[in-house]
Amino acid sequence: MDLFEKFKKSRGPLGEHADKAHGYFTFPKLEGEINPRMQFRGKEVLTWSLNNYLGLANHPEIRKVDADAAAQWGMAYPMGARMMSGNSRYHEQLEAELAEFVQKEDSILLNFGYQGIVSIVDTLLDRKDVVVYDSESHACIIDGLRMHLGKRYVFPHNDIENCEKQLVRATKMAEQTGGGILVITEGVFGMSGAMGKLKDIIELKKKYNFRLLVDDAHGFGTMGATGAGTGEAQGIQDGIDVYFSTFAKSMASIGAFVAADRDVCNYMRYNLRSQIFAKSLPMPLVIGALKRLEMLRNMPELRQKLWDVVNALQSGLRDMGLDLGKTESPVTPVFLQGGAEEATNLIVDLRENFRIFCSVVAYPVVPKGVIMLRLIPTASHSLADVEETLKAFRAVLPKLKAGEYRKEIPAGLAEGTF
Repeated sequence: MDLFEKFKKSRGPLGEHADKAHGYFTFPKLEGEINPRMQFRGKEVLTWSLNNYLGLANHPEIRKVDADAAAQWGMAYPMGARMMSGNSRYHEQLEAELAEFVQKEDSILLNFGYQGIVSIVDTLLDRKDVVVYDSESHACIIDGLRMHLGKRYVFPHNDIENCEKQLVRATKMAEQTGGGILVITEGVFGMSGAMGKLKDIIELKKKYNFRLLVDDAHGFGTMGATGAGTGEAQGIQDGIDVYFSTFAKSMASIGAFVAADRDVCNYMRYNLRSQIFAKSLPMPLVIGALKRLEMLRNMPELRQKLWDVVNALQSGLRDMGLDLGKTESPVTPVFLQGGAEEATNLIVDLRENFRIFCSVVAYPVVPKGVIMLRLIPTASHSLADVEETLKAFRAVLPKLKAGEYRKEIPAGLAEGTF
């Protein structure tokens, strides 16, 4: 059989919906300046789908630094992988500042978050080692675990009692193999907004010998007294052995970092295949990240504005009786009852008639009969934006309850004629 023949028969679980979804529900084009109000298919929409938590993406100071750095350095410098020819004092300065901010001895810059965490998991583990991880860990963690040749045990999301059961199993296995144990979870889970139970997991260190890796992509910059993340928010930053975050959320850029003890970082620095065999992070991104980190540390008003908007939006939705799950972060999920068709038509109504753009998730990501809308408040949003959005929800909820969205998916969405 021709290798490509199978692609004609199946486009995968997401791709099978492409004919009706592409360009509208999947791969939509938000155009114009990165702001709460952008253009979607020629119409202005109030968007709640950008992880621009602190509003830095289009901040004038950021735009100037990015432009000046690009003009001075271009996108090519430094050339080559850092180990060979792509290092600079600015890369090392950023690593030092990030390590200090998250209270670790050292850190390493990564070209991309997804690629980085895959490589981190692969590098930290050998076939003798055992992994225990949360069932709702991000796809990048799961892909990293696919490369692990040793044993792994999963515990139900944030179920500490079951996590301990898996640690008992992992301990027995590690005694047989002579390896170590790594527990992996997230600081803030990006879909539900719930915090990982880091404090409870770290408490288990009193009974079990393991190390803890935390992916805090959504917690860095948003959580804690200084924005240093979920570990700071829970008062256990020192209990996190390997701390990871991306620049793609609060920093509104590209790249990531991992922070740990100096010995651990030195090992990763010489063994992270995704970094030692890849070109160095371009200088404009490094200079831009230094400026973003400076603003994140020295402008707490950005984080306060974010939380003002978060609290207004989440309290307003809850006052309507809506289920926001267990979110403890800016991530704002709204759980509604309904099927895929209802989810589709609800989103069309919100976008076309109320000019509200948010993401929708249906089965199989959430259980059958459940619709999850996902809103991301930012420091760029205003309280007027919140009220406009709440007004729209007040209008669509009676329609959902009355079954008005149980109809055919509108024709012409993919062709742009709706």
